[in-house]
Amino acid sequence: MKNHLTYTAIIAISAAFLSACSPDTDKETMRVEHPFEPNAHLMEWSASCPTNGTWTMALHGGAGVIVKENFTAEKEKAYRDTLTETLQTGADMLKDGASALDVIEVTIRKMENDPKFNSGKGAVFSAAGFNELDAAIMDGRDKNAGSVASVKRIKNPISLARSVMENSRHVMLIAEGAETFAKEQGVEMVDPSYFYTERRWKQMQAKVAKKHGAINAETKYGTVGVVVKDGCGNLAAGTSTGGLTAKEWGRVGDTPIIGAGTYADNKYCAVSATGTGEYFIRATIARDVCARREFLNEDLQTSMDALIHGTLTDMGGDGGIVAIDNNGNYAYSFNTAGMYRGAVKSDMPVSVSIFK
Repeated sequence: MKNHLTYTAIIAISAAFLSACSPDTDKETMRVEHPFEPNAHLMEWSASCPTNGTWTMALHGGAGVIVKENFTAEKEKAYRDTLTETLQTGADMLKDGASALDVIEVTIRKMENDPKFNSGKGAVFSAAGFNELDAAIMDGRDKNAGSVASVKRIKNPISLARSVMENSRHVMLIAEGAETFAKEQGVEMVDPSYFYTERRWKQMQAKVAKKHGAINAETKYGTVGVVVKDGCGNLAAGTSTGGLTAKEWGRVGDTPIIGAGTYADNKYCAVSATGTGEYFIRATIARDVCARREFLNEDLQTSMDALIHGTLTDMGGDGGIVAIDNNGNYAYSFNTAGMYRGAVKSDMPVSVSIFK
């Protein structure tokens, strides 16, 4: 018989964590939400591309059961405003000659610091009661990449992923090893209580109490991703996530897996994915978008739709992708009820959408 953790054990672990965070202990601070810092994404960067160049940026904020009837006017406006502000931040940088990598890091940090999304501050809880964060970034110039998985103390995992790419000889670091590297690199770290939000905690409790499997469309969406073609003509992609609500056993999804949830190649495309990671890993969705362009000479939308509405759907998976090709065209494809998404170009104003 396989030696695995039963849901009884999961419930016990979660109950123990909840007890440790209850008002009658000295760990009450674990139950306190940290305030949202709207400007905490800012970082230093310098122009490296022409200020009069042509550029494109597109992003997603997760795909899933995102239907209009579940949104109040205020909630919809809040998401649209954040998507718009994030795209405008990237647009302003690109106008001033920022590189694709700098734009990706700054704009993903902005979303990581926003509790509306399942990344960074808004990350969901695992069944054991922890926030376990994953992120990846890839440079289309030389296909260099960096990623981190299962980190619990990194305020902005996308920044650590970039540091892994640029300052280590590895591609992926996980858990305690990644956090040790973060300390050496001076990457900002926080107490795990920073990631606590009442909404995510209650979502995890509800799933564990119902003994649902971790893969459930209601609690997948929220992963964030950005793809950019900068004024130098370079492509890059980045993705950040808190994973699945009530995930078990140190599960890692597609986000930090290069070629599954994140991929960039200057010759063909840059891709960021969101959805049920297990399927994106098995089908290497992100890489295959570029491969179809390389070997079948397909346009971007055709390649994306073939994988999302063909390969992914046929496997029983769900989710979506956002991508930019080497010509600066952007596209989205998703087989869910909705996906937070948007784009901006040097010759096109910001455009955002949520529902199908």
